[in-house]
Amino acid sequence: MAGHSKFKNIMYRKGAQDKKRASLFSKLSKEITVAAKLGSPDPEQNARLRSAIQLAKSSSFPKENIDRAIKKSLDKDTVNYDQMRYEGFGPNGTSIIVEALTDNRNRTASNVRSTFQKFGGSMGESGSVSHAFNHYGFLRYNKSIAIDEEFFNYSIENGAEDCFLDEETYEAVCTPEQLSNFYSILEKKYGEPVSSGFQWKPISYINIEGDKLKSLINLLNELDNDEDVQQVFSNFEATDEELALFA
Repeated sequence: MAGHSKFKNIMYRKGAQDKKRASLFSKLSKEITVAAKLGSPDPEQNARLRSAIQLAKSSSFPKENIDRAIKKSLDKDTVNYDQMRYEGFGPNGTSIIVEALTDNRNRTASNVRSTFQKFGGSMGESGSVSHAFNHYGFLRYNKSIAIDEEFFNYSIENGAEDCFLDEETYEAVCTPEQLSNFYSILEKKYGEPVSSGFQWKPISYINIEGDKLKSLINLLNELDNDEDVQQVFSNFEATDEELALFA
């Protein structure tokens, strides 16, 4: 019995991982198609597409799937996706921004609203929380490329709005409209970044812990698992020890 139970448990975990991988690949494909359709199918001329391809490669998304998703953007019969942004509040007054690509606005809005309610949150009106964030384009590099002062000075001199660092990486941010040009400038100096794209960065953070943190993590995870949701941002902060409890 023990062996059988263990086998079932392994199969269950593998099934969950496969499902999550399939969901991620579906989102990557959708983002590549939409990015190519809204801009140029040439990633050198389209910062959003270049970032989507970069994320796809780092997620082991097959090259033929990337090419197929770009070609799909040129097909007149391809489903049109609406870009949606939902804003709301989580436990302890935390703010949440949800970005989605959907072919059915009613379905997605209903799913997002019910997820907020399920974990003690609430949907807000457009603009209700985005004022507490800055919208940036970003480039992220490993710290091995340069010393702090050099990277910061070069980035600021060439258009960065700000720079951030943690133990392992640098992050230079710019206005979303400048990302394509900014990417080219930093790429010539430091090579291809670890990652790039667009993000909502909180202006300030709200500390949260215990059961409220658990509810918030569950809320963010369930939002992220929705097939229409591309990205989720929040302004919470918690200790590494607290976060490790929900990993």
